[in-house]
Amino acid sequence: MAQETVILDKKQIAHKLKRIAYQVYETNIEEKEVVIAGIEANGYLVAKKLKRLVEQISPIKVTLCKVMIDKVQPTNPIRTSLSKKDYTNKSVLLVDDVLHSGTTLIYGVKHFLEVPLKQFKTAVLVDRNHKKYPVKADFKGISLSTSISENVSVIIEKDNDRAVLE
Repeated sequence: MAQETVILDKKQIAHKLKRIAYQVYETNIEEKEVVIAGIEANGYLVAKKLKRLVEQISPIKVTLCKVMIDKVQPTNPIRTSLSKKDYTNKSVLLVDDVLHSGTTLIYGVKHFLEVPLKQFKTAVLVDRNHKKYPVKADFKGISLSTSISENVSVIIEKDNDRAVLE
């Protein structure tokens, strides 16, 4: 088993997500509704946590959307739990756990840009700074310069959320 180094523990993740929630609120202060779209699987779990936090600190209605992207073949059709009309002309936040090469995030962005949006932002818990595509996270918990051979995993478990470097 490879050595695992915790880079964010449960308390740190909670703090980072709370800060991102405030940024989402500030960016959408004029909005009545925001769609938070989480990339399956961990991005969606992070999005669920963000939804709760944004609702706790603001009057904004948050609609959660699950985004299913084939991470091996990201050009395959992307599916979402909401129909396109459900997020047309709305403020959308696309969420993933880790921004590695940017492949998943950029194909997710491309999908949502097929309809007019009021505003579009991205959020990640960990930005690895190894991007292959010109995509950036508007909101990020932590930026981490890692070697290409190192892997960052976000583990969402009851009472033991953590981000680890493997």
